[in-house]
Amino acid sequence: MTLTERVKSDLATAMKAGDKERVGTLRLVLSELQKAAKEGSDDELAVMRRERKRRQEAARAFREGGREDLAGAEESESALIETYLPAELSDEELSALVDDAVASTGASSPKDMGAVMKAVMAQVGGRADGRRVSERVKERLTA
Repeated sequence: MTLTERVKSDLATAMKAGDKERVGTLRLVLSELQKAAKEGSDDELAVMRRERKRRQEAARAFREGGREDLAGAEESESALIETYLPAELSDEELSALVDDAVASTGASSPKDMGAVMKAVMAQVGGRADGRRVSERVKERLTA
């Protein structure tokens, strides 16, 4: 079952249950998945990660603007989208990937960050946020 099919199925279930918030979020996500498929993109996980990131950024902006109610709504949408994504890498797993990438690229200074980032992001496969990876790589190369 593809991710789109799973979202469709969950949307039908939420509609039958009368869960308006869940229905709204799933409709938006399904729309984005279908739009990406029409444009020729078959990376459903990338769409889900992008949508989760949009919700997290919106929540941050609402919180900075003093709108806790809207920030909470965006965070609940983000949490729902996250249930469709693979589990995040633990700090230990991410550190091990960074160490391996540093060793394989021969990186020794922050100047080599681009090469290390490329190697790590290829292995991460969307299971860690780029910002988190970047922080870990920078930490490792400046230590």
